[in-house]
Amino acid sequence: MDQLYGHSHSDAFAGSFRDPSGQLFRLDRRVVRVVEKSVIPALMAFLSSKAAQKLDSDGGLVKSRWLDQDEAHSVLARLQGRVSFGRENVEVVEHERIPFPSFPYEWPAEMLRAAGNFTLDIAELLLDEGLCLKDATPYNILFRGFQPVFVDVSSAERREPKDPTWLPYAQFIRTFVLPLLANRLTGISPSTYLAGSRDGIEPEEVYRLLSVFNQFRPSTFTIVTLPVWLAKLHDSSNKTIYERKLVRSASQARFVLRSIFRRLRKNLKTASGPERQSSIWIDYMESNTYSKSGFEAKRRFAEEALSEFRVKCLLDAGCNTGFFSVGAARMGISVVAIDRDPSVVASLWRMASQERLDILPLVVNLAQPSPPTGWRNQEYPSFLHRCHGTFDAVLMLALTHHLIATEGIPLFEIFRLAAEITRKLLVIEYIDPADQMFRCLARGRDYLFANINRQAFEAAAGAYFDIVRFRQVGPTRFVYAMARKTFAFDRTTIWRAPVVMG
Repeated sequence: MDQLYGHSHSDAFAGSFRDPSGQLFRLDRRVVRVVEKSVIPALMAFLSSKAAQKLDSDGGLVKSRWLDQDEAHSVLARLQGRVSFGRENVEVVEHERIPFPSFPYEWPAEMLRAAGNFTLDIAELLLDEGLCLKDATPYNILFRGFQPVFVDVSSAERREPKDPTWLPYAQFIRTFVLPLLANRLTGISPSTYLAGSRDGIEPEEVYRLLSVFNQFRPSTFTIVTLPVWLAKLHDSSNKTIYERKLVRSASQARFVLRSIFRRLRKNLKTASGPERQSSIWIDYMESNTYSKSGFEAKRRFAEEALSEFRVKCLLDAGCNTGFFSVGAARMGISVVAIDRDPSVVASLWRMASQERLDILPLVVNLAQPSPPTGWRNQEYPSFLHRCHGTFDAVLMLALTHHLIATEGIPLFEIFRLAAEITRKLLVIEYIDPADQMFRCLARGRDYLFANINRQAFEAAAGAYFDIVRFRQVGPTRFVYAMARKTFAFDRTTIWRAPVVMG
């Protein structure tokens, strides 16, 4: 398992230490892997294999290069005291930085399934080259936009030609298949399991969640019920189950392994299945309260601001099904789109995949974003930590009333957070408490928001932003383009424009 972080940092950071034969570090804006010499032949065999060449040509493999002796010594000198191996017994590989790393607990079920299928693609590609994967976890995958990318290059190893066993089988079931199955049958999000345990969920845990009927369904019996029953009969003192069992020929072993991969693909498909619950927001584009002309004005306003500020990287917060994300991506902008609703995020990922748009959709609630997790809370940085210094612009359209009325976030804090995320531009929508949707979210507590008005909205913004222009897009709705002010702690100079009323 390892992650390639796209965020710069001044100190060395151990992004991965779980592989006993290698460690991953982030050094400033570089990502380096220190590997023990004993595994270098296997790593070189993988990186030079036809499988790796195909993955690389398709954009599905992190790019890597070996550092020469002088470069390696320089890197190791900075890592003094942090590397678990002697300097004379290691080599150093540098990897490309993935623009915005995301983690499995931020993916909708469709992205988890795509990562699972991609893992099986890699395993099958390696099969004919005498290689295999020694682990199979979603944490070995990052997404570059909509596309999964394999980053754990040190997990490829030489395979015994006559061995028909795929050792990561149980791990694949725990981290891919069972979280998807639990989601389909119970409605519990895969993130519930993957955020709390990097090794997924055990069959016993799923078994307890299922009704008797579901325990005996064909899709669950072989991967949940039967393993639970057999575990009760297992003799823990019997060590023979861990002994390597060889077949008569290499071709027979490959046949068995291909059968295993086909069965796992079928398990993934069955576990994913139709969604248990639909979302009330999935048809937002048809059911929103904007007039046709008002929504078109909002679209033009947002796209003109993005173009004017020459935005290259955008965070669309509260993206819903991604109308504005798609528009930005078609302008050539790299987009990270977040929403708390897995169904709308999944819908956007499907569209981005079909149209090959540079959009990374994630299930993230901006009011309660992903915290840092892993060992010492340092393996997987928080969502906001990854955002720092990444985005030229942030969209907050049809979002502020949710933050204010549902989450109880003050206006000042909304603008403070926006200023921490964007380098240049904020496009934000003011929604008055008299708005139909605002009142619906307030649930009769209108008196709590009596002090919310445009004057207060603009005053709160003024602490961090200059208003460039605004436009009314509905009786109770206005969109604003705001330029981030320059602070003492931020030396980035931004362009400022005079206020223009639309």
